[in-house]
Amino acid sequence: MRTVTVGGVTLSAIGLGTWQFGSREWGYGADYADREALRITQRALDLGINLIDTAEIYAFGRSERIVGRAIAGRRREAFVATKVFPVAPVAPIVEQRGRASLARLGIDAIDLYQVHQPNPAVPLSSQMGGMRRLLDAGVIRHVGVSNFSLARWQAAERALGGPVLSNQVSYSLVALGPEDDLVPWASTHDRLVIAYSPLGQGLLSARFDGSTPPGGVRAANALFLPENLAAAAPLLGALRDIGATHGATPAQVALAWVIRRPNVVAIPGASSVGQLEQNAAAADLDLSDEEDERLLGAARAFRPVRGLAAAPRLLRQRLAARRLS
Repeated sequence: MRTVTVGGVTLSAIGLGTWQFGSREWGYGADYADREALRITQRALDLGINLIDTAEIYAFGRSERIVGRAIAGRRREAFVATKVFPVAPVAPIVEQRGRASLARLGIDAIDLYQVHQPNPAVPLSSQMGGMRRLLDAGVIRHVGVSNFSLARWQAAERALGGPVLSNQVSYSLVALGPEDDLVPWASTHDRLVIAYSPLGQGLLSARFDGSTPPGGVRAANALFLPENLAAAAPLLGALRDIGATHGATPAQVALAWVIRRPNVVAIPGASSVGQLEQNAAAADLDLSDEEDERLLGAARAFRPVRGLAAAPRLLRQRLAARRLS
């Protein structure tokens, strides 16, 4: 497994995202939460994946409990990251929520504790004050943020009075924003970008053709509108072509592209042990500069319908998905 070392921490280039553990919106069912999620996490550790990312909001704490059960007896193999949901992230609440996550996980300390979303209504000095208390008490080992702009990430560091190790953001061939500033800054300042949704919630697996409305969380994602799937055809074609050259899947190529960036790791989810194993294998896929440029060019040319323009179509898509469920 390829690794990335940042701030004295060595992490697997491919991690495991656990939003789907116990979360009803993914529609995986009780057997997945009670059994398959444990097998997925334990197999991840077997393969050298040490970054396990969860959050208190995922299934309202259930994901954290599942992760805790899965790593029991193998704590030293796992770098556990979780997040505080910033409803009112003043210092005492951040401290209280961190201790609650620690209890659900059942571990000695949280390796990386992240602010899940920006909350401009609460000063960063208060949010990071809570993080500082948790650091000083040994409840957490490192501080991170999620969905922060570069300026806000830097401001969080100033408020903390120390390194904010990571910024977890949507980053993939259909979400290129971090390319402009977050990734370059992280690579030159010994910081980390953690890419969530590195497969665009599955779009980059090239498995969706628009013939059937997507279910679960994808029903609310504009990327899966039929016109966007059609517009993505050149990008998906490039993923298939490059995958055929390497004996890899489109999803593996898309993951390999993300982690080719310096100081970037990816945390795809997995619906099965088999999918996890395919994700892990992407860490060993070496793309050429020419392949990288072809993918980046196709990604930049992709112009999906988003925002208000997509809203009426998304509503129709969600209604169609409900009728089929």
